[in-house]
Amino acid sequence: MLFSFNEKSVILLMFFVHALVFACLLLVKGIRYSSASDRWLSFFMFLCALYIAPFMLGYAGWYSQENYRHLLFYMPFQQLFLIPPVLFFYMRSLLDKSFTIKKRHLLHFLPAVLYDLYSLLIFICDELVIGHSYFYEDGRDKDFAAWYQVAGFASMFVYLFASFVIYRRYRHYVFASLSFAEAVAYKWAERFIAALLVLLSLRLAFFIINPEWGEFGRKFWYYVCFSVSFYYISIHGLVNSVRQGVPLHIFSRASGSMLQGVLPGIKTEPEVNNSDTAAVIPDKVLDIDPEELALWKERINRVMNEAKLFENPVLTIADLAEKLAIHPKKASQWVNLGFGMNYNDFVNSYRVRSVLEKMERGEADLQTIIGLAFDAGFNSKSTFNRVFKKSTGLTPREYMAKLQQK
Repeated sequence: MLFSFNEKSVILLMFFVHALVFACLLLVKGIRYSSASDRWLSFFMFLCALYIAPFMLGYAGWYSQENYRHLLFYMPFQQLFLIPPVLFFYMRSLLDKSFTIKKRHLLHFLPAVLYDLYSLLIFICDELVIGHSYFYEDGRDKDFAAWYQVAGFASMFVYLFASFVIYRRYRHYVFASLSFAEAVAYKWAERFIAALLVLLSLRLAFFIINPEWGEFGRKFWYYVCFSVSFYYISIHGLVNSVRQGVPLHIFSRASGSMLQGVLPGIKTEPEVNNSDTAAVIPDKVLDIDPEELALWKERINRVMNEAKLFENPVLTIADLAEKLAIHPKKASQWVNLGFGMNYNDFVNSYRVRSVLEKMERGEADLQTIIGLAFDAGFNSKSTFNRVFKKSTGLTPREYMAKLQQK
């Protein structure tokens, strides 16, 4: 089978092969470790390989030969209605390990299915019914029709926005529920959304610069930029699959739905608990009694100090609520109102105070500062340094130097 090796076809061929390799690696990893996010990312890599395939094959001379061209025009290589929901569900499964596809989620794939059926119907009509290229007599690939490209762009924008909304809700949620939020805030999720924004910006830029999407020779640099972007996603996505944090469903005691109303068919149901402490708590506490608030502050302080809960590196709002015998959402509200900070910052303030007390007592002479931090409940050096400087205005080393000067 002819393949013309030239500068343009070879560059796209390398990205094409790498996309397939990463798709296989992620699929194997996803199956072996039952990781839905890896499987979704594997699917995305495969779709990226298909996305650049027509231009790779075009530069390789396939579309200039009647036998190949006749068949390739019927192939829906550019799955513009399928890529956006796949990326969205990757983000969804990345943030929530308990997430599983349900029947209602299949609606997100309906446009892609309809487009593929449309492509199949055209093939059947031209090749089996009419016997000649009636629908393709203009010699232009339907994947590059203006309506399809614009609709695909709009779909990508909608799902990118939905992914961003979900990540923001997730981030707010974990900082309100966990004392180790930094460990599961998924910096990769932020970079992933940024990479998708780059892809979307590239498409918009090339829409404006050169709207003729069916012209093979005029889109090479767009597809190179696209390939570099998905190559970045594939590498970091594979690395991230090894470093993923805790599943979101362990926080279900603390909240109900995180994703309600983001997109049709995307919702989660809170677990049902019949205990008295699982009563529904409104999002806002109205008419707070200052005396009651002061009592709760004192009680929370006493529990935190006497039980030294902050020394637990994986302390959650549910753990504190259990000690207080109240609903986790109520505990979160008392922390927010009484101490003016989210739960993550609240617990870290106790940890910093513990480290400072030990440093004042000279324990840093017997143990490293990071050792003191880990004993106080911090689970990473970077988090400790950031929180310590935010609290004291000095780095741990600068603070120690100041103490030694006294």
